[in-house]
Amino acid sequence: MTDSLLLTVGNRMMGDDGAGPLLFDLLQAQPAPGWQAIDGGSSPENVAHEVLAARPRQVVVFDAADMGLAPGEVRLVDDRTIADMFIMTTHNLPLNFLIERLREEVDEVLFLGVQPDVVAFYFPLTSRIEAAVRALHDRLTSGKGLDGMPWLESAHP
Repeated sequence: MTDSLLLTVGNRMMGDDGAGPLLFDLLQAQPAPGWQAIDGGSSPENVAHEVLAARPRQVVVFDAADMGLAPGEVRLVDDRTIADMFIMTTHNLPLNFLIERLREEVDEVLFLGVQPDVVAFYFPLTSRIEAAVRALHDRLTSGKGLDGMPWLESAHP
């Protein structure tokens, strides 16, 4: 059993949608204490069984998400907002389906998004998104975790 698990999501061949895979690579090279990482790629539903087998207390799903922010801004996303958001189009299933499935067996499931700049086939990751992912990695490896991370609040009352 692990305490916290980071499920990274994204497609390396789609510009800033490669943010999740970059974070996974960084965590493989320099792990964060108390965190396990699983790379979900562009079909994270295919690794849901691995996530559940780890029996984490908390799962954080990390992906590029169009939140209407400046490129590179990172936010925890309110549950009610996830279902309403159009979270990227490079995945086989909407992430809210996966998050709902994980919540059936995991105490806490959070979505952490980074605002992309360019999501297009064969484009590289932009420098602002790479810097944001590296800053997130530094935060995790320094032991700060997600405490104090800003939230994208729901538009719902």
